Amino acid sequence: MQVRSDPLSELLVPSGTTVEERDLVTDSDVFVGGQSTVDFGVRGRTVIAGERVRFGGDIEAEGDCRLDMWCDVAGNVLVSEDAYFGERVHVGGRLMVSGDLDIGDDVAIDEGFEASGWIVIRNPMPTVVFLFIYLSQLLRLGEEEAAADVLEEVTEAEPDRDETVEANDTENSDDDANNASADDESNDEDAPRALVVPRGGYVSDDAWRVSTPAVVGDDCRLHGNLRAESIAVGERNEIFGSLRAKEDITIGPESTIHGDVTTRKGSIAIAPGARMLGDVSCSDLDLGPDVTVDGAIRARGEVTIGREGDPRPG
Repeated sequence: MQVRSDPLSELLVPSGTTVEERDLVTDSDVFVGGQSTVDFGVRGRTVIAGERVRFGGDIEAEGDCRLDMWCDVAGNVLVSEDAYFGERVHVGGRLMVSGDLDIGDDVAIDEGFEASGWIVIRNPMPTVVFLFIYLSQLLRLGEEEAAADVLEEVTEAEPDRDETVEANDTENSDDDANNASADDESNDEDAPRALVVPRGGYVSDDAWRVSTPAVVGDDCRLHGNLRAESIAVGERNEIFGSLRAKEDITIGPESTIHGDVTTRKGSIAIAPGARMLGDVSCSDLDLGPDVTVDGAIRARGEVTIGREGDPRPG
């Protein structure tokens, strides 16, 4: 995966992610950009969302849960560590927090809440909350220098920030960076290490729609048609929906796509053993050995058949 200056510049689906009934399940952290809709419940490690994000089910976080202002959760929120809610967050069910709870003004929790640690009700600080989201993601991607530059600029601009909150989150960011370093040693360099939905994205059982590139790791099982600028799918995935992109599409070995695979002006590369249960339409087409296409093939440019190798970008 190529590291960009904006950590929310792609839809990233880490290896092993699945859709189970109405829940999106991953062992990784979850980052959702502002003004996005995730019409699933979410189960992950740490769950962080920008402003005005809507979740269509429960949130279950094994780590922290941080929701910026105006977020809406249709179901319950269960947090194994600390929870941070911005102004006017709405929870349609019950909130249960095993650690500390820090909430802003006008937070509505329909069925009440429980917190085992400290409970702090404060004036909203959405800019600071989003700063922590941004810094945490930069650290997970190994961008320590960029994170240090951002922190230095903001510290100079906001010298009166709450020192206790800053110290706690700096400690959490250090822990997250250490965890990310350990994960980096055991995982493939190109595989997404967190579930990331870019700003303005839409994720549901019907469609995953973003205006950015999309990268899917290995061994995922997803429901919904995927729409993105470009699409890279890893190995042994099963996607119950079609793929459509403006640019290139690559599909890894032994992946199955239950739908059409279409690109408007890009090329399509399909690795050995993959299966397309629909039509394939593109400019240039590269089909590896033992690729199955159950529908029609429409290629306006060059067609290569039977070449060995994994077409995923390095």
